[in-house]
Amino acid sequence: MVWTQYILTIEASTGAVVIPASLWYATWILFGLIVGSFLNAAIHRLPREGMTMSHPKRSVCPTCDATLTWRENVPLLSWLVQKGRCRSCKTPISWRYPLVEVITASLFFATAYVSSPEPSALLFVRCTVLAGIVVATFVDFDFFEIPDEISIGGMFLAPLCAAAVPALHSDTWIARVMTSDEILAGGTVDRVASVIACFAGMAVGGGILIGISWLGKLVYKRDAMGFGDVKLLAAAGGFLGPGGALLALLIASFTASISGLGNVIRFLCLLRKRTRERGNGKPFRKSVAAARIAGRYLPFGPYLGIGIGVVLLAWKNVVERFFSY
Repeated sequence: MVWTQYILTIEASTGAVVIPASLWYATWILFGLIVGSFLNAAIHRLPREGMTMSHPKRSVCPTCDATLTWRENVPLLSWLVQKGRCRSCKTPISWRYPLVEVITASLFFATAYVSSPEPSALLFVRCTVLAGIVVATFVDFDFFEIPDEISIGGMFLAPLCAAAVPALHSDTWIARVMTSDEILAGGTVDRVASVIACFAGMAVGGGILIGISWLGKLVYKRDAMGFGDVKLLAAAGGFLGPGGALLALLIASFTASISGLGNVIRFLCLLRKRTRERGNGKPFRKSVAAARIAGRYLPFGPYLGIGIGVVLLAWKNVVERFFSY
């Protein structure tokens, strides 16, 4: 799809209703900001005991427990107007709140841009998956866990979406092989084939991480993979198919390796600085060993989220880039 002056045309007996591209994308950006505000509540509540999405009913300041008014809950704008502070206790509000809203709005815009210009269920499915990934990413960063509401909920939702929106697996080879040429010519796949591709993706996504976890425990005598990551990739496989799940894992492993290396270097620099300040002459190799231990503990969920997002939005481009040589 390319950026055009008019992106949506609805034919009617009285003529055509045309929506300008700028208005179409602005609508999805605004929708993303609103959803991002809801995701902030999910990120804060889901990992905490005694809190659910329905309790408490109103948002409160995590410091002073003051109930927030609607004026304090306007996405992004409230944070800017209040200069990043609670209106009641003046405690700084975490930068995470506007960041989640901006990220969600950006992802929804990107989804609308790469998807068909016509409003479709596929666009909403992709946005739903990305919203779940945002929640999983930020919870995993803070708590080193992925909420079951996201991972297990995704595993239940994936087959329903595959049945309702077969186009979700229009690029999944299993679904294409099981679909007649007549249906493929319409740009989609058979409904049953889509559901089969969904379950195959869940099996491959979860199965390969279970295998990696087992192998890591056998070789390193410790857990190499959290079960939350297993469930997350299994759920993602239901939306991406088996090939998409493997490619998402490959992208996640690459980005996590780069981040892990940077983390080790960061700890090494901190340790060498402390050594110079104390003047204890600690050998460099001991600093390296300590940095490797301290820097290797990274949540894998956020990097899985990157891989899932890239494959979900740019599957064909990623495949061509990886396998064109």
